[in-house]
Amino acid sequence: MNLPTVQFTAEQEQFRQEVRAFLQQHIEEGTFQTKCDSWLSGCDPSFSKIVGDKNLIGLTWPTEYGGQARSTIDRYILTEELLAAGAPVAAHWIADRQTGPLLLRFGTEEQKQFFLPKIIAGECYFAIGLSEPNSGSDLASVRTRAEKVDGGWIINGAKTWTSNAHDAHYMITLVRTGAYNPEKKHENLSQVIIDLHAPGITITPISYLTGEHHFNDVFFDNVFVPDERVVGTLGNGWKQGLAELAFERSGPERILSTFPLLNEAIEELKRQGDERGLAEAVKLVAEVWSLRNLSIGVAKVLEEEGEVSIPAALVKSVGTKFEQKVPEIVRLLLDVYPRLDAEDKINRLLAQSTLHAPGFTIRGGTSEILYGIIAKGVIAQ
Repeated sequence: MNLPTVQFTAEQEQFRQEVRAFLQQHIEEGTFQTKCDSWLSGCDPSFSKIVGDKNLIGLTWPTEYGGQARSTIDRYILTEELLAAGAPVAAHWIADRQTGPLLLRFGTEEQKQFFLPKIIAGECYFAIGLSEPNSGSDLASVRTRAEKVDGGWIINGAKTWTSNAHDAHYMITLVRTGAYNPEKKHENLSQVIIDLHAPGITITPISYLTGEHHFNDVFFDNVFVPDERVVGTLGNGWKQGLAELAFERSGPERILSTFPLLNEAIEELKRQGDERGLAEAVKLVAEVWSLRNLSIGVAKVLEEEGEVSIPAALVKSVGTKFEQKVPEIVRLLLDVYPRLDAEDKINRLLAQSTLHAPGFTIRGGTSEILYGIIAKGVIAQ
């Protein structure tokens, strides 16, 4: 499909400068330290509250729920600046990026009134319950079951690779509300909102070799979910989930996870007067600029409620490969020694990027799965 070209207005550029000044102020005040992959591993509830108080969560949502009804492009500018600054936004990120839009499209009025203002205030965080143990990339093989009881559902099963579930309050969870048919795996799937502090829930960490922790296993043992926490239509969970994934796969976070490192590397090359190194680094800048234009085009189509599953998959698959490339090239361009506890900024950012990079092409859908989506879409056209 042809994606639109987006030109920023003067008002949007002014908004960018306001966001940039806000972030620079908090960097100078020591509120946070610039970090790579900050949208997933930078969980700081106190900073999320600051962002909420600044009215920078739920930017596009209707005013009746506390949002500002601004454009998707305005939100793109905001997220781009947050990522470029390496701000710790992981606590509210998923709720802002996809839970809110999902509820606005499929949720009940009660769900919107209850959850959206809390998310906007930076006080309510969501996780995503999709992948399951022993299922690999076959999401449709969901075995977590929801059995109907009086007034609600009883959930039994498990989810894995659930980012920041240990810090989240709720989780949008894909469950099977009917019989499993291996010939029609996409049927009888539904989405429910699970309170992660409810009885019967166990959350265990999946730690990196470094000891860092944002992935989790989540186990459900007879967890009760009331009827009013079913999202959308029973049995429509697969289609609803695909709509949700469009928001997850196409944003600037699939391009800019290692941008703070690239930016710092360019500054270091300038300080050293290394023109040859700068020439190589500029190639990365050109690449990220092209990916950015693709990502912004998808954001514009999303705003118009168009179909973006194929270009969103393309952004994610190509963008995460680029993110992985950045630390490899920086390592070759500069005499640096990566250490997570380094006082020198570039060494610290390089360590973060190198250690997190292997997961970039896995989370949100593996590259191989995304290539399949793209190929099927091209053939269908």
